[in-house]
Amino acid sequence: MPDFTLTAAPPLAGTDRSFGDIKLSTPKDLAIVSIALPLGGEDAAKVAIKAAFGVALPEIGLSVVAKDKSSVIMRLGLDQAFVLFPRATPDAEPHIAAQLKGAAYTTDQTDAWCVLQIEGPGARCVLERICPIDLHPDAFSVNAIARTMMEHMGAIVARTGEDTYLLLSASSSAKSFLHAVEVSAQNVS
Repeated sequence: MPDFTLTAAPPLAGTDRSFGDIKLSTPKDLAIVSIALPLGGEDAAKVAIKAAFGVALPEIGLSVVAKDKSSVIMRLGLDQAFVLFPRATPDAEPHIAAQLKGAAYTTDQTDAWCVLQIEGPGARCVLERICPIDLHPDAFSVNAIARTMMEHMGAIVARTGEDTYLLLSASSSAKSFLHAVEVSAQNVS
């Protein structure tokens, strides 16, 4: 019987394409851990987040980079946030849980999401074709995040730089999500 070795890989691993001045890629070794603030323990969780990351939990719809630049916290809702950080090994959740010292609930979300980064002067034009939210810089500033739909698929859009966006969608529809973004990029390039 042959020996097989399975290696975990993100669903869009290796994506690295250009469409004119637009670059589409998949961040390497990106871990995603959700943080849920416990009912009645919100203040203690916020204190633990500040101690662990050196920054306060951002307002809903915003993200913040940790003081040591090791991670990004995305505030998705009243009691929910995602922490994104580079991690090649499959132990992302215990890493964040240890930092928070039990003050919040944590769940590894790395395998549940596919992640694309789109950047370049035409990135916003690509997203405006498939995303119903207002992405104009006056309405969607750097560090803004939003849950939305893209081509009938649930997505999170995060503006991480002047012309750079991080896109998250369900890993179960990763190829369809990539296809939607690629077609839009082809149409504007």
